[in-house]
Amino acid sequence: MILSDSKILEEIKKGNIIIKPFNLRNLGGNSYDVHLSKYIAQYVDKTLDVKKHNKVRHFEIPKKGLLLKPGELYLASTLEYTETHKYVPFLEGKSSTGRLGIDIHATAGKGDVGFCGYWTMEISSSKPVRIYAGMPIGQLIYYAVLGKVKTTYDKKKTAKYSYQDKRPRESMMWKNFK
Repeated sequence: MILSDSKILEEIKKGNIIIKPFNLRNLGGNSYDVHLSKYIAQYVDKTLDVKKHNKVRHFEIPKKGLLLKPGELYLASTLEYTETHKYVPFLEGKSSTGRLGIDIHATAGKGDVGFCGYWTMEISSSKPVRIYAGMPIGQLIYYAVLGKVKTTYDKKKTAKYSYQDKRPRESMMWKNFK
């Protein structure tokens, strides 16, 4: 079951959902619009290895925007910091973003109950397209969970992406091989 706008507001008041900054204008009927931060990263090496820590180069989107190139992978973060303590958050692209040929995640659209941090998006584009910091980029949708969650993500010892900061975080897959 997906939370409605009134239920999202109710859960924000209870502290089960935290969105900073929060603006009522970004609340849809059953979602909350999030925005692109100025922080971007790209992998340094052209070939990546899942068993090693692949380094990234961090930079900021200039005022004139950043031209996304097809065939390139960009890691970006949301402007909004979120915490979700009772629901499963999903980050999906906005239809306006998709209609420009921009994908905001390859496979990582679902968070876990207890996710706290800025969202890292795996952005790619089918055509060259210029993006800007602060633009609407996606929407968060919250799903109810059936049953009690034994260990929330923020309490999980093996969680690799808890409390992500403002800059996008590269893959930590290599930690699975330690």
